[in-house]
Amino acid sequence: MASLDPEIAKAQEERKKLEQQLASLNSVVYDTDLYGGADRDAYVSSIPVNEDEDAMDQMDSEVARKLASYTAPKSLLKEVPRTGEEDDGEMGFKKPQRIIDREDDYRRRRLNRVISPDRHDAFAAGDKTPDVSVRSYADVMREEALKREKEETLRAIAKKKKEEEEAGKGAEKEKEVVAAAPKRRNRWDQSQDDGGAAAKKAKAGSDWDLPDSTPGIGRWDATPTPGRVGDATPSIGRRNRWDETPTPGRIADSDATPGTVTPGATPAGMTWDATPKLAGMATPTPKRQRSRWDETPASMTSATPLSGASTPAAALTPGVTPLGAVDLSTPTPGAINLRGAMTPEQYNLMRWERDIEERNRPLTDEELDAMFPQDGYKILEPPASYVPIRTPARKLLATPTPMGTPGYKIPEENRGQQFDVPKEGPAGLPFMKPEDYQYFGSLLNEDEEEGLSPEEQKERKIMKLLLKVKNGTPPQRKTALRQLTDKAREFGAGPLFNRILPLLMQPTLEDQERHLLVKVIDRVLYKLDELVRPYVHKILVVIEPLLIDEDYYARVEGREIISNLSKAAGLATMIAAMRPDIDNIDEYVRNTTARAFSVVASALGIPALLPFLKAVCQSKKSWQARHTGIKIVQQIAILIGCAVLPHLRSLVEIIEHGLNDENQKVRTITALSLAALAEASAPYGIESFDSVLKPLWKGIRSHRGKVLAAFLKAIGFIIPLMDALYASYYTKEVMVILIREFQSPDEEMKKIVLKVVKQCVSTEGVEAEYIRTDILPEFFRNFWVRRMALDRRNYKQLVETTVEIANKVGVADIVGRVVEDLKDESEPYRRMVMETIEKVVANLGASDIDSRLEELLIDGILYAFQEQTSDDANVMLNGFGAVVNALGQRVKPFLPQICGTIKWRLNNKSAKVRQQAADLISRIAVVMKQCHEEQLMGHLGVVLYEYLGEEYPEVLGSILGALKAIVNVIGMTKMTPPIKDLLPRLTPILKNRHEKVQENCIDLVGRIADRGAEFVPAREWMRICFELLDMLKAHKKGIRRATVNTFGYIAKAIGPQDVLATLLNNLKVQERQNRVCTTVAIAIVAETCSPFTVLPALMNEYRVPELNVQNGVLKSLSFLFEYIGEMGKDYIYAVTPLLEDALMDRDLVHRQTAASAVKHMALGVAGLGCEDALVHLLNYVWPNIFETSPHVINAVMEAIEGMRVALGAAVVLNYCLQGLFHPARKVREVYWKIYNSLYIGSQDALVASYPMLEDDQTNVYSRPELMMFI
Repeated sequence: MASLDPEIAKAQEERKKLEQQLASLNSVVYDTDLYGGADRDAYVSSIPVNEDEDAMDQMDSEVARKLASYTAPKSLLKEVPRTGEEDDGEMGFKKPQRIIDREDDYRRRRLNRVISPDRHDAFAAGDKTPDVSVRSYADVMREEALKREKEETLRAIAKKKKEEEEAGKGAEKEKEVVAAAPKRRNRWDQSQDDGGAAAKKAKAGSDWDLPDSTPGIGRWDATPTPGRVGDATPSIGRRNRWDETPTPGRIADSDATPGTVTPGATPAGMTWDATPKLAGMATPTPKRQRSRWDETPASMTSATPLSGASTPAAALTPGVTPLGAVDLSTPTPGAINLRGAMTPEQYNLMRWERDIEERNRPLTDEELDAMFPQDGYKILEPPASYVPIRTPARKLLATPTPMGTPGYKIPEENRGQQFDVPKEGPAGLPFMKPEDYQYFGSLLNEDEEEGLSPEEQKERKIMKLLLKVKNGTPPQRKTALRQLTDKAREFGAGPLFNRILPLLMQPTLEDQERHLLVKVIDRVLYKLDELVRPYVHKILVVIEPLLIDEDYYARVEGREIISNLSKAAGLATMIAAMRPDIDNIDEYVRNTTARAFSVVASALGIPALLPFLKAVCQSKKSWQARHTGIKIVQQIAILIGCAVLPHLRSLVEIIEHGLNDENQKVRTITALSLAALAEASAPYGIESFDSVLKPLWKGIRSHRGKVLAAFLKAIGFIIPLMDALYASYYTKEVMVILIREFQSPDEEMKKIVLKVVKQCVSTEGVEAEYIRTDILPEFFRNFWVRRMALDRRNYKQLVETTVEIANKVGVADIVGRVVEDLKDESEPYRRMVMETIEKVVANLGASDIDSRLEELLIDGILYAFQEQTSDDANVMLNGFGAVVNALGQRVKPFLPQICGTIKWRLNNKSAKVRQQAADLISRIAVVMKQCHEEQLMGHLGVVLYEYLGEEYPEVLGSILGALKAIVNVIGMTKMTPPIKDLLPRLTPILKNRHEKVQENCIDLVGRIADRGAEFVPAREWMRICFELLDMLKAHKKGIRRATVNTFGYIAKAIGPQDVLATLLNNLKVQERQNRVCTTVAIAIVAETCSPFTVLPALMNEYRVPELNVQNGVLKSLSFLFEYIGEMGKDYIYAVTPLLEDALMDRDLVHRQTAASAVKHMALGVAGLGCEDALVHLLNYVWPNIFETSPHVINAVMEAIEGMRVALGAAVVLNYCLQGLFHPARKVREVYWKIYNSLYIGSQDALVASYPMLEDDQTNVYSRPELMMFI
């Protein structure tokens, strides 16, 4: 009842508010559920003049807008069913599953790329003329050149436009006058439209925006740039190649006749728009004008409609190739939604909206005729001025199908169908996600299957298998993968890749799905081999983005596939496929291509690629090609590391001219590539860099900014390769520049300067005195500032560099400079100081530190330790521990103060502070012992004992750790509180399920059982035994191992009988992990208390007719013989009958475990005269050699290997010879397998078993020892 009260109160409050609103007459209240909130900003402030000017909504708040358009209460609408993924992710524990969610804008540019059509395979065609329909290398290069030309032209236009605008500001008035005078229109004149609209437009854009009807204009002029004004009468002059691809954003006047140009036409020479960019990444400009093409859906056949987008081609240019289509077969993933990825929620919302749209559509004349009687009614003609409303909701094409059929037809399915319930997949197919319908939707129509052509059936089969791989259960996935692999050549490369690659471009793809599809490509590549050549570029477009993924394993997978692809397709095909991308206008494409080329080089060998690289790096046509070529060299160095050494000189020669290139970016990448090469070849290869030293040295004097940073980086990596003398000289030269750049505000420059300083300082030949006088003052003034502690990478680099300097100049210099900063008010800065001190002191010890510095240091670390508030306590703890341990006995005077601080902080109300205090005790316990402060430690022990009631498990774990440290150091006898009081207090804590508590508690109990068992009564140990059984279920291996060892200690203390009884009972439980740990514990008890105390009870337990118990006993025997080694010779005859029985058992696991026991026994007693028992057991093991279960056969083979060691190879060979030439292949295979392992293991011992062959007339087979010797 109590829980309802607040709800009732809340409801009453809400009712009061509503009553007040209704009561106040001066406020008009709408039903916000129906009409949406009263947000003034959302109202339209002016009425549009004509409907074309009414700019469409930009789908900004897609879901919110959809929700607001329903007439149902919002409280219900907010309960839209969500997929389960979100709920887990919200807690922040799981990283987002979908790849696109964790990608930044740069990585998302992969969706802009288009899966290119197949390429011509020159090798397969031989001398035949290539088919016109297939794109050859020349076509691709031509397209790329055109793209580049277009890009440059547009850039020139933009530049011209800018200049025009600047020039036009002054002459605006004159122009207006000129425009008013009636004269022949000049190409630079303004449009002579009447009305205010034209004047407005004229102000907004420059002359470049305006159309031209002059027939004689040049080929570039009519490029319709976005935002161009359409003439009232479109030009009927010479049709221009650009006219036929209307660009989005053209304003068409309402009375224009759109008949001149057919939007879907396929112009003859139109190559630029042949592969338009994906729409998924288009950033729609706000208030974009609606194009007149939006209103002619009938001719929109060539553009891919966007599911759910109300304007079909809102951001698309109708062109020749549908967006991203592979041979017009698959629509682009990016076209799912204007704004990029569409979530399943949005998908469902759109489906519901479509349903409502469908039910509310206007009735047709036929339907009205059917509903009303024929007489008594007359059909009114609409008035002539009537124009139907074209709101986005009523637009045609509002309901495209997932596969994208343009044109709107009234659907003929039954009206009762529920749209939000997905069709169940046909038998055996896994569940389809909403976003999968686009690719696999056709699988739901089972009726058509019979009438399909063989090609279509093949496609359908591939789709089924891919769906199973993508969404199926592991067994389904496995069989589908196998089928795809085995039938790859039968399916053919085309159909396979045309299905797989679009799936990989899907925006809603998840990590796991991508991994599986990439796996499919990998397997299929191996099978298809040279058949992949026409599809190389397609595959690369999809796989290259993996090379820059943030997930390490994705990058490895990407490299693996490109490597296999290059081996399958060959170098020539790879170069032909990737050459056009080397100077692509998009930097993203160039970057990924360079990385892919480096993988090709590592797969096919650098020498094969060198001539090509040389040509690319010296390209005269475009700096982009040179830039990418040099980047390839950099990526090769990063990828293959020291394997560049054989080719180092040639790689340096290829790129050295880039240091003097006229383009700044090329100079930068050249320096970075040299840095990568020097880093990869360290500490060798200085002679290869001779030719670049001079340009580098000149460069650091003449450059600034990013280029200088790159040059410095290169020098920083080259200096460590030099001899001491040269290194010293060059370091002093470069230091001048470095010290100047210490003051640079650029973060990137700071990182590089720090790295270079670190490398220069660590080089031999650089004297400490020079560093002390020339570098340190500036270094500390510029870098040891608070801002450096805020950026993680800077922080790390600064600490590393400072530690490196300390290695040269000693502890006192560095610590002396930063020790004061331990009391700085900025905590990140204090943490950085502490980390540096910790590393320096740990490396070099504290012998240089004088007494004054020692006081400052202890004072500083105490202050820093007490003042910390952040979560990351480890830095302070490690620092404190390192300093105290380094100072050793010199800390004695400060210990009372330190312990006082610890005791005070153990009482703090914050759990974190208590935990840190307890952790600190465990760090400094050893030093307290060195300083003979047993009394102080005893006192701390009592304090910690009192805090064992701690409620926070993390803190309790730390307290137990501190107690363990004290017990270890002080010994059992001097411990306060005494062990007999401490242990009973620990028994209930063993029940705690927290890993840290379990681990520390079991360690402490184990230590006491090992060293001080006599202080505790046997009954208490038995109680602990029962608690320990539960700990065998722990997830962490360390806890289970500690538990098992503790059983051994307890058994040693109170005798094995009681402990063994407890353990043998535990063999009856169901959980395997528990039983396995119990068997290990039994073996350890046997080892610590001698086997004769355990074996009788253990063998007696085997008589229990229960599988688990018998297996447990056998496993115990296996571990027992493994642990006791040669003590086993006394017990082998006792257990032989038991093992005989087990090796004859019908149960596989019995035989497997018994075989493993035999192996350990044989290895333990080798050479101790137990051969008779072992031969007897071998007779029982041998019949199992034909087992098929992998575990059993492994155990049996290992047992035979053990016998080989114990009995000698000759005995096993005798068993083996009988089957080597058996008529049945399966029998022969097994025997040869045994023979091979015999031969590998004991080749020399088999010499004695070679047959004695009699000499014949031609050959002498006998080999006397003398002959062997000679």
